[in-house]
Order: sequence, then C-alpha cells, then structure tokens
Amino acid sequence: MTLGLLASHDVTELERRALAAITEEAWLELACALIPAGQPEAENPLDPDEEPGSEEGAAMFIADMLAEMGFAVELPTKRAGRPNVVASLPGAGGGASLIVNDHLDTYPAGDWSAWTMTGGHPFRPTRHGDRLYARGTSDTRGNLACTLLATRAILAAGARLKGELKCVYTADEEKNGPDGSIFLLDEQGLDADCVIVCEPTAWTAEDGSWGMGIAVANGGNFLVEIETRGDKLHLWRPDLGISAVGKMARLLPALETMTFAHQPAPLEGGTPPRTTILRISGGVRREMQFTPDVCRVVLGVVGILPGMTADGVMADIEAVIARAMRDDPELDASARPYPGALFVDGTMEQDADANPTAALRKAYGRVLGGEPRLYRKNAFNDTIRFAERGKAAVTFGPGDDGWAPINESIHIGKAVAATKVLALAMLDILGVAE
Repeated sequence: MTLGLLASHDVTELERRALAAITEEAWLELACALIPAGQPEAENPLDPDEEPGSEEGAAMFIADMLAEMGFAVELPTKRAGRPNVVASLPGAGGGASLIVNDHLDTYPAGDWSAWTMTGGHPFRPTRHGDRLYARGTSDTRGNLACTLLATRAILAAGARLKGELKCVYTADEEKNGPDGSIFLLDEQGLDADCVIVCEPTAWTAEDGSWGMGIAVANGGNFLVEIETRGDKLHLWRPDLGISAVGKMARLLPALETMTFAHQPAPLEGGTPPRTTILRISGGVRREMQFTPDVCRVVLGVVGILPGMTADGVMADIEAVIARAMRDDPELDASARPYPGALFVDGTMEQDADANPTAALRKAYGRVLGGEPRLYRKNAFNDTIRFAERGKAAVTFGPGDDGWAPINESIHIGKAVAATKVLALAMLDILGVAE
C-alpha cells in the first residue's frame, strides 16, 4: 500500500513538520530500544495462580523519555515493582483531552530456543525484510513506539495543543488490569474525553494488500475450571474402575463445540462466543502406577458479548456437563469459575462519527486512502476498562490482529503509517492553538 497520499494543499505547515519526523529509521530506533526494556521481568502470564510480572524497568525507561519531552510524569503503583506511567501535558484551553494508551507487560516468551527468527533470544529485535521480530513487537511495544514517536513528532514540530494530552502506559494488562487500568481508573481518578489504545488491529489480505482497522468494541473473556472424578486403581487393573482422565477426554468435544444460550443477539462485527481448552492436568508425580482419580481442565471462554454474565456462562457450561452425565452414567463432573480469574464483559460499539473514531477515520483516509474497517476485537485490552467506565475509547495500531506464541513480529511499513495516522488524529482531537 502506497503512503504519501496527502496532497500538498491538504497539509498545514505544522503537520508537514510533524510527518517529516516520522520515518522508518526513527520508528525502528524507538522500537528496538523499547522492546527489550525491562525484559524478561515484564512477562506477565494470564494464569491467576502464577506470579505477576514486574514492569518497573520498562516504566522507568519510558518515564525518562516522556520527561525529556516536557511531560509531568507520575508513577502510580498498586503493587511493588509494578508502576504505571501517567504523563500529562496541559493544554492551552478550548480543546478535548486525550489519553494515548499502551501496556508495559508482555505475555511470556516460552522456550527461548524456539525463537529461530531472533537467534534464540526472544527479546533481541531482529529485522527480516519488512518485519521486525521479537516478543513485544506486535503486542505491544512496537505499537507503543508509535505513540511515543507521534507525540515527539507533533511536539518537536512546535504544536501548541489546546487540549490536555496524557500518555498512559499500564502494568498488568495481560492479567486484565487489576494493578493497571482498573487501579488507575477506580482509585486514581484517571480521566479524559477520548482514549486511543494503540494495540494490534492490522490485517493483510491474500493479495498482499494491507491496512488497519479500528476496534470500536471488544469481546470479553472468562476462565472456567472443569473437573472429572474417577477411581485410583493400579494400572494393571483399569477394568476395576474409572479413569478421570479418560472421562475428561470424552467430555472435551462437547465443551469445545458448545454454544451459549445465555447471550444477547449478536452485534455487528461480533462473532459468537466460543471456548478453548487451555490446560489439562491429571495424575500425580511419582504415582504413574495408578490411574488418576481427578482430572482438571481450564476452559477459556472468549468473545463474550455485552450483557452476558458469569452466572449465564456457568449455566450454559453446566448444562453441557449435565447432558453428558445423563448420556454416560459413569461420568462424574462439575464446573466452577477458575479461582482468581476475572469475568470480563464485552463492550458496546463506540459512535463511528464521534471522536476518537472520527478523527482516526479522517487521518487514515489522508495517509492511506479509503476507510478503515470498523469491527469488534475479540480480545482483552485496556480499551475495555476505559469503555466500561463510560470513556470514548477505541483500539488502533499496526500490530497484527493475531498473536504469535513464538517468532512474534510487526510489519515496519504498517508501523510508520500508523504513527502518521496517530499524529494527525491527535492534532485533530486536541486542537492547535494559534
């Protein structure tokens, strides 16, 4: 896709200066500094029973950058080692306030030796062609680089903004936000008229064309634990009892293909909620001579729509189990919310003709031409926490709208284009004082 669609008569001198500072070299320099910052300490597994990450190294690195740009920087912290970055730049007055947001944690890199595109080191940014590889390139340090570069470019161009700009980088996003966005919104009073969360919304078509959508809503998620019970017997005599693992294996197809009755009518851009098996455990170490008497599965429910409830989701799952138990009298199974997991509701669509969506659509057309796709993103990000508290919040960013367990990457051209879109949208929303 060709950049540079902006006609000369459509660009103010301020915009021209800002856009000139947004180059491939500038983005790569920032991204390659941000991606390894404070890693692997900032790895933050979703598992409620696993220790959280520590985003302090990344937070301090970014806080210093924002302070150099002239922001007043605070580090609100709920849990030691997990500061959030809240940087504020007061406006001249008369404009809307804007939060530009990203998160500091990443999901775990897993087996380092599997990272073939980065030489066995997941936090070493490595370029191959038009893509940059490393953990955090797409989710979400590469997108974070776009927010910092766009901010730096408009300020260096001499913009005197009317509205207040807040650059907010949160801890704990990968665990749904208790120490991050929830803490900032509910305990610290974080507020603004508009919020742009720069997370993955990009796509590539089979013909090689590409673009970025605007996620005007999000699907929610929930974790549920399923348990089957059987008999502990010697492995030589499985005929004398029931293996809990064997019974779970027969139950799983019904759970994987189930539908949810307790849901509202599907909303435009949404997909039906679905389940996925995340973890299965059965048996005890040093007891392989015996059949397991208990087997547990962690079931992920994703794509939850607005109006669904934890009770309704549990009722649907329990109905599947009840039917399976009627069909198999030997099956003994139950379900419960996974201990420590949060129920994350879906959010309603934002108005496509109001900011921040309107400003992003306009800027997208000026940079890339055409209209961006407006859709419901079936994944958690901090947009949900802003939107469910009444903020006008959307998601837009150059990362791929999909998540690579290994060899994560981001398209460099998309990142540069997204940065230009962000810069123009920020100027539009905030306004420029004469």
